[in-house]
This record gives sequence, C-alpha cells and structure tokens, in this order.
Amino acid sequence: MDLLFIVLGFLLLVFGGDMLLKSAIGISLRLNIPKIVIGMTVVSFATSLPELIVSVNAALDGHPDIALGNVIGSNIANLGLVLAITNLLSPIIIKPGFYKVDWPVMMISSVLLCGFIAFDGVLQRYEGVILFSFLIIFMVFLLKFQKPAVEEEVLEYKVKLPLLKIILFLVIGGIALWIGSELLIDGAVGIAKRFNVSERVIGVTIISVGTSVPELAASVIAVLKKEKGISIGNLIGSNVFNILGVLGLTAIIAPINIIDQRLLTNDIFWMLATALIVLPLSFMFVRMKLGWKEGLIQLFVYSIFIYGMFF
Repeated sequence: MDLLFIVLGFLLLVFGGDMLLKSAIGISLRLNIPKIVIGMTVVSFATSLPELIVSVNAALDGHPDIALGNVIGSNIANLGLVLAITNLLSPIIIKPGFYKVDWPVMMISSVLLCGFIAFDGVLQRYEGVILFSFLIIFMVFLLKFQKPAVEEEVLEYKVKLPLLKIILFLVIGGIALWIGSELLIDGAVGIAKRFNVSERVIGVTIISVGTSVPELAASVIAVLKKEKGISIGNLIGSNVFNILGVLGLTAIIAPINIIDQRLLTNDIFWMLATALIVLPLSFMFVRMKLGWKEGLIQLFVYSIFIYGMFF
C-alpha cells in the first residue's frame, strides 16, 4: 500500500501541477500580463508547486526532514540526473548569461541556505522571508536588466481558455496536488518505517526524484522534438526557485526543524558540489558546451550520491 500511495501521489502531483499551470496561464492571459512576466513568475510558481506543496505539507505534518530533503534532493537530481540525461541525448550550448547571472545566483542561494541552517539546524520564519525576498529581487533584476536573454527562454502562450475551464482546472489541480502530496508523504513515511530508513533518505531520494519528473519529462520531450529552447538556465532557475521560493515560503508558513543531522553534514554539501561542478564541466571538453562526456560525469557523481545514501 505504501508503494501504491507513492505512485498515486506522484501521478496526482504531475496531473495537478499541469492543471494549475494551464489555469494560471489562462488567468494571466485574461489579465493581459506580458508573456515574459508569465514565463518568469506564473510558470515558475506553477511548475514548482509539487515541491512546494510536498514541503509545506511535510513541515505541517511534522516531517521536517522530508520538507528539506525534498528540495535538497530535487536540486541534486536536477543537475546530476535530469541535466545528465539531457546531455546524453543532446548537447547543450551554454549562453553567457549562465556565467554572469544564472550560476552565481544559484551558488549564492545555495550558500545562503547552508549558512541559515548550519549552526542551529532550523530554517526560521525570518530566514524564509529573506530567501523569498531574494527571489523577488532576482526576478525584478531579470526583468529590468536581462529581458532580451530571458525572452528567449519564455514559451509562447497563445490560447485563451474560457473562464469556466480556468476555474475547473484551478479547483481540480489544487485538489489533486493536495491529495497527491498527502499520499506521497504517507507512503514515504510508511516505507521509511517498514525498511528502517530515515525520512531524510526517502525525502532526498524517492520524493525528490519524483518531484523532478516534470523537469526530466520536459527536457526529454524538448530533445526529441529538437526544440532550441533546451537550456541549462531552465534547470538552474528551478534550483534557485526551489531554495528561495519553495523553502522560503515553507519556512514562512512553518519553520523547518531538522531532525537527521546528515542533512547538514552530508546532503547539503552534495547539493553545493553538484552545483559547483557544472562550472568546470562547461570548460572541460568543449568550451561553453555540455555534451555526452559531461553527462556521463554528472551521472557518475549522482550514482555515487545515491549509493552513499543506502550503503
């Protein structure tokens, strides 16, 4: 039953996230919000809702290690698994914005999170406010100074949905996300107890990979369709949003008191390492390009991480 709960939870999270994304875009188009703003704010929030709902629900239900482990593991999976598989399927050309904005902001966000929780093992409410405020500042900066670069990453939204359909998607998506997160957390906690592993391990591995499935699916589909929009910036942006948006809002709603200290002594340093290694990889074989060789290295690093979690 625990495994069934996890599978159903994942399916409902993906379905609910897709419904809310369509609803959010529909509302934005009806309000005539510029497409670049839709792409940077509405879509970013909607695609990160599975991580957000799972982390908030876990924190409220008294499972802080799942709340934090979900984000840390998701960030590791985005670069060590999703980006690696994408690189194996198709090379990615790195744009100058990666070096000037994307990577530095990701590292600053990661180090900021590490600093907040390293000493007291708690992500306090005021620290959540700081993280979320940094996210708003970052978005304003992108809109003001990086608009031409960002516009290339924004999808074209053309179809305006009927109001009734928007409301229907909103209600169904919200219900699916909440039920999915409950099932996922219940199943994960059940498996942790059954196999005598910590909630931290389940959060950093199973749950985090599950909430990263939308990013993986989007990347693989883009490769298969040979779309030019495949960009490391999308995954970097997801990592930034996970830290500043997901953990920021989660801590504001319910401060995260870490139980398993390995989140602080091991996992968060893996998150920093997988973020850091992307920079030298972009110069290792072919300058400003990530291909199959870099993908194999990333996948090897991720495999070591997963092996170390269970053995």
